[in-house]
Amino acid sequence: MTKLFGDVYRNKRVLIMGHTGFKGSWLSIWLKELGADVVGYALEPITEKDNFVVSKLSQKIESIIGDVRDFEKLSKVFEDFKPEFVFHLAAQSLVRLSYEEPKETYETNIIGAVNVLEAIRNTDSVKVGVLVTSDKCYENKEKTEGYKETDPMGGYDPYSASKGCSELVISSYRNSFFNPKDYENHNKSISSVRAGNVIGGGDWAKDRIVPDCIKSLENNEPILVRNPQAVRPWQYVLEPLSGYLLLGQKMYEEPMKYCGAWNFGPNLDSLITVAELTNLIIEYYGTGSWKDVSNPGELHETNFLALNCSKARNLLKWKPVLNMREAIRLTVDWYKKYKNQEDCHKLTLKEISEYIKKAEEERPFFCKPGGKND
Repeated sequence: MTKLFGDVYRNKRVLIMGHTGFKGSWLSIWLKELGADVVGYALEPITEKDNFVVSKLSQKIESIIGDVRDFEKLSKVFEDFKPEFVFHLAAQSLVRLSYEEPKETYETNIIGAVNVLEAIRNTDSVKVGVLVTSDKCYENKEKTEGYKETDPMGGYDPYSASKGCSELVISSYRNSFFNPKDYENHNKSISSVRAGNVIGGGDWAKDRIVPDCIKSLENNEPILVRNPQAVRPWQYVLEPLSGYLLLGQKMYEEPMKYCGAWNFGPNLDSLITVAELTNLIIEYYGTGSWKDVSNPGELHETNFLALNCSKARNLLKWKPVLNMREAIRLTVDWYKKYKNQEDCHKLTLKEISEYIKKAEEERPFFCKPGGKND
């Protein structure tokens, strides 16, 4: 694979928390292709169709099954592996499930972040820590302009509130233990990252629109849409992951300059309704229908949410490279082909390669050997 991100990940020890999950599995595959020595720590995958399973990722990286709330086991992984980079994606990531299991959501997302930060603090080898939260960490007033990294944290539902709390925890640790002004003493750079509603192949989570669509289409059933007029910042999975990896590179090269909070959201033209997204999925799948099953008494969910990504655009020169149709085409293509693949690892790599080709056209610096995005 083409040298990317200054080739900074080659032969580096990278620990991914949440590697069995949707985004974590894609990140693991990409980092492995970049030449990193990857170890994953996470719960068991949710289904037998998850990307982690069908890509046979357990045969390609060292996979450790464990709970992020288990500090003793987590610390042992840090002690044994001695990672240089840590990407933390282990979380309870579903809004509706957070209403059913609020205690577990808060424990996983807040105490889990504390445990990871403590393990980083206790492990001399770690140079870079990128902790993934959510665009829902902001105090959402449903305003039309995107939220900036300096906007207040908040959260109506337990999931959103847990992510807002996680951001406060990360900021506190960065100020207290990983302050850039004191870098010469701790030698660590810590950032939090926030993405939009990520779509892509291999996601089978409950109560998420793309998996719901695919399940219904595979069963020749109408897609049941709860909130068709809700607007979300949809983005293809490799868009935010490219941001995380680019940020990790810059943090490694200039740790004091690039630590902090970062948004990696889509372009404004990717802010479409659930109904529009569903129609595009049906169009690319080639068949299907949907019906509105909205319920006025349904649990509260945000109707509009957008991110302001000017910080990443200006300082990292990062920007999304796919439009909404391209993102949905790649996503649906994965789901249409996965059943006929003996090993979906090749299918995932094909989409990574296609994305890189597009990114090289949009961002000429993408494959520069050095760290300057000039």
